[in-house]
Amino acid sequence: MKKIYLSLVMGAGILFSPHISSFAQGDYPTLSQIDQRLKAISGSGSPAKLISLVKTEGGKDIWALKVGTGDMDNKPALALVGGVEGFHVLGVEMSLRFAENLVKENASALEKNTFYIFPNMSPDAYAQYHASLKYERRGNAAKVDQDRDGRVNEDGYEDLNKDGFITMMRVESPVGEYAASEDDDRIMVKADRSKGQKGKYMLFPESRDNDKDGKFGEDLLEGVAFNKSLPYKFPAFQPLAGEFAVSQPEGRALLDYLFDQWNIFAFVTFSPANNLSSPMKHNSADAKKRIVTSMLENDVALNAMVSGLYNDGVTQKAFNQTNQGTDGDFFQWAYFHFGRLSFSTPGWWIPEVKNEEGKSNANMDVNFMTWATAEGQSDVFVPWTAIQHPDFPNQKVEIGGIKPFVRVNPPFAKVDEIAAEHNAFILKLAEMRPNLEFHNVQTEKLAGNLTRISVDLVNNSTLPSHSEMGLKSRWLRKIRVDINKDAKDLVAGDKMKLIEKLESYEKTTLTWIVKGSGNVDIKAGAPHVGFASLNVKL
Repeated sequence: MKKIYLSLVMGAGILFSPHISSFAQGDYPTLSQIDQRLKAISGSGSPAKLISLVKTEGGKDIWALKVGTGDMDNKPALALVGGVEGFHVLGVEMSLRFAENLVKENASALEKNTFYIFPNMSPDAYAQYHASLKYERRGNAAKVDQDRDGRVNEDGYEDLNKDGFITMMRVESPVGEYAASEDDDRIMVKADRSKGQKGKYMLFPESRDNDKDGKFGEDLLEGVAFNKSLPYKFPAFQPLAGEFAVSQPEGRALLDYLFDQWNIFAFVTFSPANNLSSPMKHNSADAKKRIVTSMLENDVALNAMVSGLYNDGVTQKAFNQTNQGTDGDFFQWAYFHFGRLSFSTPGWWIPEVKNEEGKSNANMDVNFMTWATAEGQSDVFVPWTAIQHPDFPNQKVEIGGIKPFVRVNPPFAKVDEIAAEHNAFILKLAEMRPNLEFHNVQTEKLAGNLTRISVDLVNNSTLPSHSEMGLKSRWLRKIRVDINKDAKDLVAGDKMKLIEKLESYEKTTLTWIVKGSGNVDIKAGAPHVGFASLNVKL
């Protein structure tokens, strides 16, 4: 009986701990379940250390897992970030699954690497997935005047049809810009007036115009979105961005923590942005601006190489994935401001569905409904139903549309396969870390009790020691080479030498002439590339 129970728990992706009560999981976890799993991962004897960086405005923990063995701060580290958008609940589950798998089955990965895992950066917004009223929330619990009219949160979403979901409302109007799609009359699309099409509906989020400004759902019952509040291209004065960059406790706490982690060489973020199935492009003009807005050329080549690794291991192929970063997001900050290699993926997207003629529909909502029907996912759409709306007393108003969360998060039954493929990719990326080694050590006796030492320092990795942006920003530490000889005994060569960068498989030859006998210790490295040590007998 005990073996059967343990098997069921493991099958649900939960790391079993005799000290933590386990639970069966059939859907994306609640915040309480997330806390239980994190505490199980970091239990007694675990290589994972769990800390709360800060509490949000809503009183929820921002968790950080540091996983590794030995001198963790001086091993190359990979950082994994989930929950940057509250509605992207898959990213939180994927981060948890990776942490569980890392601790349970991949202890060997910790010999050469450290891992930082931040599973949920938007817990206030994430909670909306399990709330009685469900909508795709981005902002935290801070009180913010989103429309800057002097009143706070007066025009949020309202569940007008009392079904527990915030969808859309369509209002029949001769000045409407929307019409039912010819491919699926449940879906509203903008009428193309250049083709003689005429609109029939105005389209709004399900809400009322409480402040009578003619707008709907523009002053939401939510505060600042983590993924819109970072300093890179901060979208000042936009809703959900905050009064200034990194204005919220969770953003400040994460960045303060990261600034102390000199050993991170790359980030993987689960978010709507995608530069893994489709790598970034280089724009030479944007790369030369004072504020750089294009990934630099050498880093684009690295992005393409890692993208190839991703596409080789992830069976689902991206369809219509055009989001490669939005203003104020974390994925771009990690590269442009923090100077690290930065990769992002949604982890899953709606597959392309072709019609009988072999053509796909460019409208993603139509494509989604076609896919959902083929998959037997019948509970993804609220049928259009007429209501009486106080702001449109003499017009036909209907509530309906695709339910929240289902377009960006797969059915939970699909997560096992998705997580397994992404776990394997992340581990392969970690294996590609910069790796310093000493080779071809030679000693030559010279006259006067002198010895010439020559050695090659090699970066034995497919990744360079520094991203091009890391060099440009001067943020990443240089490779430091030290020899433990007093200056009086060092006839030639540097007692301490700094090396800006070693390309993939590049070597540099180091030479010293030292006086005396005995042994000499040589050490080279930086936290994000690791350290190599050498003992030479004179």
